[in-house]
Amino acid sequence: MAPPARRGRQLVVSLQAELANEGHSVSLSKLCRWLGVPRRSVYYRPRRRQRLINTELEARVKLTLERFPTYGYRRLACVLGENRKPVQRILQLKGWQVRKRPQGFRPRAKSLPSVTTQPDERWATDLTHVWCGKDRRASLAVIIDCCTREILGWRLSDNGSSNTAEAALEEALIQRLGALGRVHQPLALRSDNGLVFSSRHYTATVKAYGLSQEFTTPYTPEQNGLVERFFRSLKEECIWLHRFESLGQARAVIGRWIRYYNEERPHQSLGYVAPKAHPALVA
Repeated sequence: MAPPARRGRQLVVSLQAELANEGHSVSLSKLCRWLGVPRRSVYYRPRRRQRLINTELEARVKLTLERFPTYGYRRLACVLGENRKPVQRILQLKGWQVRKRPQGFRPRAKSLPSVTTQPDERWATDLTHVWCGKDRRASLAVIIDCCTREILGWRLSDNGSSNTAEAALEEALIQRLGALGRVHQPLALRSDNGLVFSSRHYTATVKAYGLSQEFTTPYTPEQNGLVERFFRSLKEECIWLHRFESLGQARAVIGRWIRYYNEERPHQSLGYVAPKAHPALVA
């Protein structure tokens, strides 16, 4: 709704135009007096204030965007160590804002969320595919801690068998326990209902290490949303920005990005700190 002054100005102008069409000439001052509208509001024209941009901050924002083209203004401000408002204003005036994809409305499953309050209460795992040039398509398996969002283990292999998922799980166990062995505390491993995670070999391996396995409801990937969201960030910020020529090159690039993700990348759900800087781990 327009402000009262603007509405009064519009009323006076429209009435004057109607009277002119009927052949009556009435001054603006007389119409303002009849309608009880201040005359100064009719003649007032707001002046647009030119916003000044900090050129030094603009250059830093541009360089950071070239490195992280998918970051929004909140994460950019965290990386730059600046307040959010100036960064957001630069993105708006320069047209550098990331366009969000339209989100449709769909029913959500009512089930136990994957988020936990303590580390090593629930891990989540999943597989995705990466194109590796001459080595063609490879499979990437990851293990993520649902509390700290840290990637505990990962394995990129030229086949999507259960051995790839088991190698990622064993790397996560070594990362947490220091050596392979049976877990003596309650620890759940969440996954979808894929053939790899429901195979006899993989389920026997999970049971042997003392983990309890839980599966998501079919056709509800949001129940394993932490891994799905990690894969999206990995692809947007790393995989889709490179054209891998071999499996070895893909391993090296993805490994560097995962180290950056764990140690440096500000995570929105963690208050813009890196997973390894999670308060539960620091304490």
